[in-house]
Formats: sequence, C-alpha cells, structure tokens
Amino acid sequence: MVFARLIVAFACLFCTAFGAYALDINAAVLRVDYPQRLPISRYDLIPDDLGFAGGALADEDNQTTGNFMGMTFNTNYVATTPEEIDALLEELIANGTTLLVVMANAEDLLQIADRAGSDVLVINATTRDMSVRDDQCRANLLHVAPSEMMLADAVVQFAMWKQWREVFLIQGSNPADRTLGDAYRRAANKFGAQVVEEREFEDTGGSRRTDTGHVLVQRQIPVFTQNAEDHDVVIAADNSDLFALYLPFHLWTPRPVMGSGGLRPVTMHAAHEAWGATQFQRRFEEASGRFVQEADYEVWLSLRVIGEAVIRINAADPAALRDYILSDDFELAAFKGRKVNFRPWNGQLRQPVLLTDSKITVSVSPQDGYLHQVSTLDTLGLDQPESACNAFAE
Repeated sequence: MVFARLIVAFACLFCTAFGAYALDINAAVLRVDYPQRLPISRYDLIPDDLGFAGGALADEDNQTTGNFMGMTFNTNYVATTPEEIDALLEELIANGTTLLVVMANAEDLLQIADRAGSDVLVINATTRDMSVRDDQCRANLLHVAPSEMMLADAVVQFAMWKQWREVFLIQGSNPADRTLGDAYRRAANKFGAQVVEEREFEDTGGSRRTDTGHVLVQRQIPVFTQNAEDHDVVIAADNSDLFALYLPFHLWTPRPVMGSGGLRPVTMHAAHEAWGATQFQRRFEEASGRFVQEADYEVWLSLRVIGEAVIRINAADPAALRDYILSDDFELAAFKGRKVNFRPWNGQLRQPVLLTDSKITVSVSPQDGYLHQVSTLDTLGLDQPESACNAFAE
C-alpha cells in the first residue's frame, strides 16, 4: 500500500512538473469501405476490424504514457460508405474531433481534408496515390502511408543492388495498374535500370477464385510471357490483384518476380520480427486474434504519431501538433531499424520499406550505397526539388 502511494505521488509530481493535468485528446479513425472483389488468396481476405485493430493497440501505447501525464486519449472508430462521408464527418467535428486518421481513396481523402478545414489535422493512413502528396497536397494533411513512388523505388533499389538491371515490366489494364506502372518506369530511370519490354495483362472480369482458375492461369501466363526480350527480373504492376501472384513459377523464362507479386514492398507484415517487432506482433495477435496487415500497422503508426507529438509538447491543438510533427525535433520508433520523421515540404513520413516474400523480411530499402544530402530515406519517393507541393511553404 505504501509503495502504491509512492507511485501515485511520483506520478502527480511528474504531472505537475509538465503541467499536464486533464488534457483530453479527441481523435477519430474514419474508414471508408468500398465495394471490392474477392482477393486471389484467402490469406488476403479483409477482416471487419481492418485498421481499427492497429488503432486499438496504439491507444494502449499512447495511454500508457498519458496516464502519467494526466492525459486521456479518446479515439472514435467509424466505418462508412462513400455516400455517408459528409454526414459522418460533420458529426465527428461537431463532437469535438480535431485529429482525424483517414482510410480512404485519394479523391475522398482530399474532400475530407477540405471539409475538415484548418482546425482539424488529417493523417492519411492508407492512400498511396502520389497526387495528394504533390500538386494536390493540403496544408492540414499528413501522410503516414508511403506513396507508390516510394514503394517502386524500394523495389528497384534492391534490383539494382542485385545487379538485375534489365527489367520486364508487366502491368494490369486498369487505371490504378497503369499509375503503378508509371511509378516503376520512373524508378527504373531514376536508378539506372532498363525496362527492356513492357506488356499489359488485360482484365477481362470474372472470378479469380474458381475451381479452374489456377488451371487457366497456368496456361495463360507462360504464353503471355513468352518471347520477351532478355531480362534479369520481372516487375509486376498489379494494383487490381489480378495476375501478379501467379507470375512466380509460371513465367515462360524463369526469372525472379518483384512488385505486386513475388518479392513485395510493404510497410509491415506478420513475419517481420527485427528491431523489436516481435513484441508488436505478439501484442497485436493477442488483442485481435489474427495476424497484422499493412493497414493495421499504418493506423497504429498514425495514432502513435499523434500520441508522441501530444506527449512531447503537452498540447492537443492541431496547429501546434502539426508544427511539431513537421519539425526536426520529431522522431518515432517504428520497428524498422531507425527512427522515422516527416518531410516538412509535403507532409510525407520518411520510413524504410520492407521487402517480403510473405515468409520473411528479405531486405529493407533504402539499400546500402544510396546517399542523399538530407536523409537516405529521401532516396525513396519524390524528392523536394521534384515536388509541386506548395501548401507547406513558409
């Protein structure tokens, strides 16, 4: 009993020293659910608590320190359809939400940021679209999710480290696939790889998980890839989850596969254990009853960005938090071997990218030997001189 009183007394002194009594932090995670086809693999089925499970773990982490500082982290988790976004956002803001983590596509993300206004700090947890970080950036919008350019650069850096310089690029026929293909073309040009041939795999619709699906693909892929120019590696741009997972073992000419299939760039995966990630994985699995997915990690990281900033500056004002998060003083551990921070010129989180075959972390980009005058992490994605983002200008 005496020991418990001493702990309480120490906590009170700690709170007094930092002047952090009764600070309420009102955040929300807003997930927009879109119609989606079933994934090729049952392993990739979308759980009902996608993203929310990672957020719950971040709440625990934030509140653990917050308890000692008189802080209460209140996070509201809501899922909605695109048609109901406006009404739900209005309700959240009316209820005092000033910190908003969003899981939505690029178009809806920008509308949310614009409607929320400067009094709300919005964090993009999942959208990889480049435009929202470039010419369509917003001053109240930060990005924890990596861009497609960052992911493509991570893949091509590894290919170059392996001396796989000649690339056979296969992209899907949907707009999102072509955008990803553009990111790989840019990365190849940036790092000195050569795209020796490109082909487009047409999406004809239909089920990808029928009893005969793998039989059809087993016949289609070899024929589709035959007579290609000599190449070292196949890179797949398949945001539609149509064909890339079938490429390994089905190519006409056997080559390593990277990108949307084979060796994939990710923010996190369930087998990653380095740099303290084992503890994170075990806590997540115990709490959720499943393995972590990228969106779970990205929401966890978004809320941890908020929590770390609140605790460091002892304030919950969105403008003050934004300024601190974008400053040189902010950094956060992310289970990737180095602290992460934000690019002050477009609000993008600098972070390493894991390369996984879904069983282990094969490598981590940026690769050794890629240097930068500010941070080697800025070798991934759009660099400041290339950026058309003006919203963060002083």
